[in-house]
Amino acid sequence: MDKETVEIVGDNHISTSVETPILKNAFEKSDDQKIERIQHLFGEIMKELGLDLNDDSLSGTPYRFAKMYVKELFYGLNPKNKPRLSVFENKYRYQKMLVEQNITIDSSCEHHFLPITGHAHIAYIPKNKVIGLSKINRLVDYYAHRPQVQERLSLQILRDLQHILETDDVIVMISAKHLCVSSRGIKDKDSFTTTLEYGGCFNQATKRNEFLKLIDHV
Repeated sequence: MDKETVEIVGDNHISTSVETPILKNAFEKSDDQKIERIQHLFGEIMKELGLDLNDDSLSGTPYRFAKMYVKELFYGLNPKNKPRLSVFENKYRYQKMLVEQNITIDSSCEHHFLPITGHAHIAYIPKNKVIGLSKINRLVDYYAHRPQVQERLSLQILRDLQHILETDDVIVMISAKHLCVSSRGIKDKDSFTTTLEYGGCFNQATKRNEFLKLIDHV
């Protein structure tokens, strides 16, 4: 890919797949092995930038950086870290909309590895199964903690919930700020991006509007 195309893809936040592009051998190394390797490589980047790693303040930065990437920011890459999503029989036959609002989004743009921050609002209409409320938050957090594109993040959350709950009646709305927009390029400090993905009964405008009206009161 030439440099002009690289810039176009990054500036326009273009994604190529609903699945996160992960190498087949991505998890052959342990976390500690990855941290050791990234620590060395990032130290080399810092040296190329002209930073003195003998300085007390900077000497530990390559390790801190590597640990942060593997253990914190991108823990969601490893399927072993996916939360167990407990579902229960809908014994009380609740069949109206259930909404989980203001779920924190703390992610990173896959084009520049800069933060994406905001909130997700998710609703579903139960059929035979319901899910513990905190499990929705944990699922969002898991998919957010990998290099992401907001459209993909919305779809990954939607499809997983539809599968777990055995219903298409799910809607996912994400509103987030992208630091790759606010701190570089156009440097627009105020804009944010909203994505909306849904299925089942939410294909009906009346049902979507019911959800959006509830969210508007947040």
